[in-house]
Amino acid sequence: MDIARVLMVAPVGDIEAAVAWYQRLLGRPADTRPMPSLADWHLTTGGWLQVFQDAERSGSSLLNLEVPDLDDALAQLAERGLAAGPVQTGGERTRFAALKDPDGNRVALLENPVA
Repeated sequence: MDIARVLMVAPVGDIEAAVAWYQRLLGRPADTRPMPSLADWHLTTGGWLQVFQDAERSGSSLLNLEVPDLDDALAQLAERGLAAGPVQTGGERTRFAALKDPDGNRVALLENPVA
């Protein structure tokens, strides 16, 4: 089986509040809004983030975003008014910090220099 794209999906209760938050998180507007209840960010060639309105499932997602420099990413978030939890370690060399969107979906920023 060939996979063309991987989508991370975050269900939210209020799409406009979520879009505003994810714009702050990612530092830019959504790449597309194909319908009023959906926003897409094309993060890499094959990796997209979709935020869609689904109040019943909101707050149930775990999203992992690998960044090249965790300290730099956290500083950028702070400039945009977002604060992640404490930096933690996982495995031998992975560092990560997490924050939650307004609906409680967990977004972890991972730095893995061994990858």
